[in-house]
Amino acid sequence: MPTTTQQPRIDPSPPTSPQMLPPPRVGTVGEAGPLVVTDKLTKTFGDRDVVNDLNLRLERGTILGLIGPSGSGKTTTVRLMAGLLKPTRGTVTVFGTPATKLSARQRGMIGFLPQTPALFPELSLRENLNFHASMYGLPLRRRKRIKELLEWVELRDQKSTRVSDASGGMQRRLSLAAAFVQDPTLAFLDEPTAGIDPILRAKFWERFRAMAGTGKSLVVTTQYVGEAGECDLVGLLSDGELLLLDTPDNLRRAAFSGEVVDVTLDREPTDAELGAIAAMDFVVGDSIERLHDRQVRIVVDSAERSMLDIGAALSSVGLEARDVREHKVDYDEAFVRVVERHRQQRAAETPAEANA
Repeated sequence: MPTTTQQPRIDPSPPTSPQMLPPPRVGTVGEAGPLVVTDKLTKTFGDRDVVNDLNLRLERGTILGLIGPSGSGKTTTVRLMAGLLKPTRGTVTVFGTPATKLSARQRGMIGFLPQTPALFPELSLRENLNFHASMYGLPLRRRKRIKELLEWVELRDQKSTRVSDASGGMQRRLSLAAAFVQDPTLAFLDEPTAGIDPILRAKFWERFRAMAGTGKSLVVTTQYVGEAGECDLVGLLSDGELLLLDTPDNLRRAAFSGEVVDVTLDREPTDAELGAIAAMDFVVGDSIERLHDRQVRIVVDSAERSMLDIGAALSSVGLEARDVREHKVDYDEAFVRVVERHRQQRAAETPAEANA
């Protein structure tokens, strides 16, 4: 999505605290209000709602990560926000303007990375970046900017390689550099780290954080659920619905509706003993999960505050703990549990005849 705006400074040596390139004189981040607002945003293809009643606000200086299974609506959501698709129902505004009616100046403040690279195969990597820079109207310091961007995505030594001879990973990295050529106020990045090695992914996320630190905002879709921890907010999509929009820590809590404690006991507990403990006030939910013969999992509001409660509860039913430790839920586990729970709820709500 060609535009006109600003650009990150990329230091040739590995940066410890990244700085941004002096921005071109286009756009501003000083205006008040959220950058993106959606209200009951819906997109239908055929008879299927690919995005359904999506509501969110993206504030300045925020990285929003969109995660979800394949076909959950992540790419469609980003394309709606970028104004590349018209909503079927509901609204999406960017900079306070409907996304499909942005002015040339407003579009110049947006960086966009599509899943499929928009590159010219017969041009070199450097020539492709130069073309993108010209589309954004950046005549000043263009050579320096292009050099620094190529160094950031580690393509400096391949700058003369034609795109048709470049690997898929190289093309992906070049497309990411092109999305930042004008230092956008707002960036929509559709799977920017797909197929990228872990070391380079970490470098990219360092740059994304640096951008957010200057008041810029990013919407990032990712197939790596663990990258949710790099974001300020995580939106979990499934079957076109936004199941959760919260901090990474609260995504992990959502998996079990609280914090999790694993307890190894001196003997195998009876169902009656576990039922008695589950009925106590400090336990979240109405059941305790058996992990093994002598190991159980208890969900509590606060693992730290509940340690003494757990010991007293076990003692009250004649059990003794051999080991008590908090189970740190990782993002993959949280993702799977929240999505599976949602699908089970949808299946239970679906009339039996609809499933026939």
